[in-house]
Amino acid sequence: MNQTEHIKIIKEYVKEKLSMDSSGHDYWHIERVVNNAQKILPFETANNLKVIVSAWLHDIGDYKLNNGKDKTEEIVFPLLISLEFSEDFAEEIIQIISEVSYKGGHNSTPSSLEAKIVQDADRLDAMGAVGIARAFAYGGSKGRELYNPEESPNEYIDMDSYKKNTSCTINHFYEKLLKLKDLMNTETAKKIALERHNYMINFLEEFHKEVL
Repeated sequence: MNQTEHIKIIKEYVKEKLSMDSSGHDYWHIERVVNNAQKILPFETANNLKVIVSAWLHDIGDYKLNNGKDKTEEIVFPLLISLEFSEDFAEEIIQIISEVSYKGGHNSTPSSLEAKIVQDADRLDAMGAVGIARAFAYGGSKGRELYNPEESPNEYIDMDSYKKNTSCTINHFYEKLLKLKDLMNTETAKKIALERHNYMINFLEEFHKEVL
């Protein structure tokens, strides 16, 4: 079995597992992240296979989709071994995935170029028009208010406080999304992020005009 066949099986696995998600972490989010990674890869000297496999699998075990428990290793390791990848390769993929999440802004800089690229690719999908749509989809899936003028944006002291966050969706822009532009790792992602950041700024300006 060659790499193309491996990727096809992984893609179908992700599609089966996430196709019905309504929180903004569905199959199409994953495909966009893969596409973002492919836009970055030509300008970097990374291991393409590790980046693409990690991008396809980065959310499959995420705590947000598994009742608050991260199941990345539990899901990803046996899947990759079943496809005859080595244990070392599977462990590297799990390590990359573990470094992608925002974690309330309390994560360290990714330890590999591959993780930096996947992190950038994932964060780009949280910005711009798609990022706006995903923010409201996720907020709705969690029963959060669209906007509450009596709430102020939070600063999260650790990952636990970030996970327990229940503030309105508009606050999420100030708590996370508007910070992403300055957290990109690669030059390609920085350029894309700037345009998407400005789009969100324009959206928020219009939103606040309409709610006054």
